[in-house]
Amino acid sequence: MNLEKKPLPKSVAVWLLIGVIMVFTQIIIGGITRLTDSGLSITEWDIIKGTLPPLNEVQWDEAFTKYKTHAATQFNAIHSDMQMAEFKYIYFWEYFHRLWARSMGFVFLFPFLYFWRKKYLPPALLRQLGFVVVLAAVVASFGWIMVASGLNTPDYAWVNAYKLTIHLSLATILFGYLLWITLRVWQPYTAEAHNRRLRKYAWRITYIVFLQIILGGIMSGMKAGLFFNEFPYMQVKPDGTHLWIADVLKEKHQWTWANLQDYQKNGFAPALIQLLHRSTAYLLCILLPILFLTIRRLYASTALNVANWLVLFALVAQVTLGIYTLIGCVGKVPATLGVLHQGGAMVLFACLLFLNYQFSKGGHLLSAKSPTDTSLPN
Repeated sequence: MNLEKKPLPKSVAVWLLIGVIMVFTQIIIGGITRLTDSGLSITEWDIIKGTLPPLNEVQWDEAFTKYKTHAATQFNAIHSDMQMAEFKYIYFWEYFHRLWARSMGFVFLFPFLYFWRKKYLPPALLRQLGFVVVLAAVVASFGWIMVASGLNTPDYAWVNAYKLTIHLSLATILFGYLLWITLRVWQPYTAEAHNRRLRKYAWRITYIVFLQIILGGIMSGMKAGLFFNEFPYMQVKPDGTHLWIADVLKEKHQWTWANLQDYQKNGFAPALIQLLHRSTAYLLCILLPILFLTIRRLYASTALNVANWLVLFALVAQVTLGIYTLIGCVGKVPATLGVLHQGGAMVLFACLLFLNYQFSKGGHLLSAKSPTDTSLPN
């Protein structure tokens, strides 16, 4: 019998879904780590020894000293009066972020070996899971590159915004790719593959959402919300003038590569990224309702209708969270709203992938379900 025609056990589907949830959770934990200034609290990347946190006061003093020394710019600029209890708090989030990553490795590895030995995994799925492993390793490597950008440097009190964004972007790709594999297993047959026009339109919007996530990562890394936190206008001048575009972006001499690279030295780059982030949000607020209304006019499958409504709800929630996060940036970025906003971006991205999947040919090679079954899994 052709291995690819064998039905996949429900345990494989559940295992993949757990993986998706764990990657999503890791992205949320990463957002908390960033917004609590915890990312530089662990100054070494020790895969084996780093599994255990400091276990006594001597080890805690050593870890705190390393933070003061290797993240001196951040410590002196922001946390110069930090006490041990506060250090333990930020250490916890960075440690938990790394521990969760290690946990994902174990959750993936042992079931994978079991399913592989039992010959439950068809060749197509094995190849896709192999790419997931490679991509996860790349995400982890860029995580350390990101952390290292904020250590032993006089230039940044935080990690480099662009390296942070690469790390987030790769994590988003990993999340999206694993979700797509999981959808192929849970819903092998789709009913809308014939609609090529809507498929192209939906994918183009998904690319824009991914671009918006990239812009959001840069904006977060630059803490651009602290520069301009007005809405709907971008800037309110001391004389009461309301501006849709910040004054700094109207000065020709500011448009230099150096200003983009050394974003921490002036307000030009944060203003530009925020303007792009806002503009992309406005664009999505036009394109996504058009997609929603177009699908509503069709005789769509149950799965597509569910995906359509989920995308609309996710858009409304994300826009609302974005506005409240922005206007809450007074002195510091509001951690709770910031994390919810980042999580909302992942939810919107996931909902769009679910919608896009309805226009795909499905994953019927991975299952023996009846081709007439186009409903959502129970």
